[in-house]
Amino acid sequence: MTNHSDDLLDIHYDGAIAVVAINRVAKRNALSDPLVRAIQRCFESLPPEIKVAVIRGNGDHFCAGLDLSELRERDTSESMYHSRMWHAAFERVQFGGVPVIAVLHGAVIGGGLELASAAHIRVAEDSAFYGLPEGQRGLFVGGGGSVRISRLVGVACMSDMMLTGRVLSSQEGHQAGISQYLTAAGQGMEKAMELAARIAKNAPMTNYGVTHVLPRIADQSIQDGLVTESLMAAVAGSDPETKGRLAAFLDLKMNKVERNS
Repeated sequence: MTNHSDDLLDIHYDGAIAVVAINRVAKRNALSDPLVRAIQRCFESLPPEIKVAVIRGNGDHFCAGLDLSELRERDTSESMYHSRMWHAAFERVQFGGVPVIAVLHGAVIGGGLELASAAHIRVAEDSAFYGLPEGQRGLFVGGGGSVRISRLVGVACMSDMMLTGRVLSSQEGHQAGISQYLTAAGQGMEKAMELAARIAKNAPMTNYGVTHVLPRIADQSIQDGLVTESLMAAVAGSDPETKGRLAAFLDLKMNKVERNS
């Protein structure tokens, strides 16, 4: 395992898997602008041998959202550019080079939930809890949450969380659709690494289709989506690695038939 650490992120490479840990424990891993930029750089520069990434938080929490101690007054233009900076960073998580698994525990609040929603698979430990306190603070989500979180839990649930400050438990969040897997305390990383090892064995073009093309098909009309699906199926099926995998499978199947005849 190769380690790359700084004040903001701990990054470990374990074979084909990158483990990225947010490292602001004293701040409950709250998101500062330097941390958001570090996340973007990390997912832009993963080594080519990395096939899947796991993102987690050091300490007791995944991410408690925006670091309010660094919040400053901005005019309209500055606020828009600031939000777009967050968008660019989280898009590198969702539409980067590899599938991403988020391990959620403790606070997954505001911008932390926006970051988690950019991952492709979410594994939650039973200590996880979710909130969108922007309404009580006079803010609105600015890191892509209105698009990504609303697609996970629905507009009604997200509206409830933002308007009333409702906090969802790990079980409530799981039932709402935030997480795909729910584990006991301390078992999230084990489950995530098991999933990552499985995903890393997939054909890269199939993983690309799932992470880059499938979300866009979901935004298209039915007929446009079907055409896009056909194009992606043709690209994946004609990929040299796919052809090699299919040939190996057929050879194995033929050998079994010959042995049993």
